[in-house]
Amino acid sequence: MLQSLAGSSCVRLVERHRSAWCFGLLLLGYFLYLVFGAVVFSSVELPYEDLLRQELRKLKRSFVEDHKCLSEAQLERFLARVLEASNYGVSVLSNASANWNWDFTSSLFFASTVLSTTGYGHTVPLSDGGKAFCIIYSVIGIPFTLLFLTAVVQRIIVYVTRRPVLYFHIRWGFSKQIVAIVHAVILGFVIVSCFFFIPAAVFSVLEDDWNFLESFYFCFISLSTIGLGDYVPGEGYNQKFRELYKIGITCYLLLGLIAMLVVLETFCELHELKKFRKMFYVKKNKEEDQVRIVEHDQLSFSSISDQAASMKEDQKVNEPFVSPQLALNCEGSINN
Repeated sequence: MLQSLAGSSCVRLVERHRSAWCFGLLLLGYFLYLVFGAVVFSSVELPYEDLLRQELRKLKRSFVEDHKCLSEAQLERFLARVLEASNYGVSVLSNASANWNWDFTSSLFFASTVLSTTGYGHTVPLSDGGKAFCIIYSVIGIPFTLLFLTAVVQRIIVYVTRRPVLYFHIRWGFSKQIVAIVHAVILGFVIVSCFFFIPAAVFSVLEDDWNFLESFYFCFISLSTIGLGDYVPGEGYNQKFRELYKIGITCYLLLGLIAMLVVLETFCELHELKKFRKMFYVKKNKEEDQVRIVEHDQLSFSSISDQAASMKEDQKVNEPFVSPQLALNCEGSINN
């Protein structure tokens, strides 16, 4: 008997705090996923980093041995300055010296990466004025971009998602949930094909040093706004029609970002995902809200009645010689 009572009380406790338990599991799962990613990246990339470090040490040692007139300290200072310039997008290579980082098309591409929060990092402001303007431009531009993308996606999703699902549901009598799931899968496949596979094939042809995997990697990193900056198109020294190419990439990033948001919004409107998300949200207690509203209304009514009573007393004190009929009329008006 005691065991059954204890079990039922535990079940009631779990059900009462179900959202808190789900949120705790969500937090634990996210932490474990973060640790899992760190372990995998470390185990995969650390050997390659070690090989690259050994290769650079050998290359530096052989260069110093071949050039006796150059000391190792002088070489260190030269390389430090070259790397510092490279971090700002300026290269000392003769092949890359013809490309400017701050012409109009490159600046337009940089502005699009800033506003979309992609931020490849291959080009950064050099001057203090440019850094200050970048801060002000981002503070205003990023919310403006979010407003613009929200308005565009809200209009597109009516014609791309809601009306087709409603049409098949009403015209053909299919279940709305099944139609929404099938539509979301088809739309996701179309978007992935149009904005990932096809552009990856195009980039693998236009960029000399990119294969299909690297091109697909660039498309995913860009449209997910991760923007690592290890692959940036249009930076080759022999790139033809570089200005037009940069404008095309800017349009691709904006359209691809809109398409990604449309797909995400379509999946978020699925009934199953809505139910899954509600497991981790804080549930509002309607009874407590109603009690608070009633208490607030009662407090308001009591304060109003107190004010009316005080007004009556003040009037009686200030006008002691008023006739009874006039006093009744005044009281009635105050009550009204």
